[in-house]
Amino acid sequence: MAGEVKDQIQTVGRRKRAVARVILRPGAGEWKINGRDMDDYFPRPSHQIRVREPFKITDLEGQFDVTVRVHGGGLTGQSDALRMGLARAIVQHDEELRPLLRKKGMLTRDARQVERKKPGQPKARKRFQFSKR
Repeated sequence: MAGEVKDQIQTVGRRKRAVARVILRPGAGEWKINGRDMDDYFPRPSHQIRVREPFKITDLEGQFDVTVRVHGGGLTGQSDALRMGLARAIVQHDEELRPLLRKKGMLTRDARQVERKKPGQPKARKRFQFSKR
């Protein structure tokens, strides 16, 4: 393909309904999430900390530029999907970091999904109050 970069790593991370496509390139540590900066896209510090965790654990902060396309779900699902995609990209960069990231649970897909609402009930598991008479 025209204009393809050789040193980039592409991975996918998923959580709940969110899907994050991560592109990792050697660089100065710039973040672009859907064309916006990290602080603009994830205003909560807890989400930012969670997203940066794979770099912090592997001591690779500031060595890569991260470009992400993320869609679906909410901010928490998206931040966790991005975290998983980053961890997978780091493993592609250096296979020796796999046990460290695996131990911290960053390579395991969290398969929990929202349970659907059932008919005749107000929520997925909640029941209307029973009346004997």
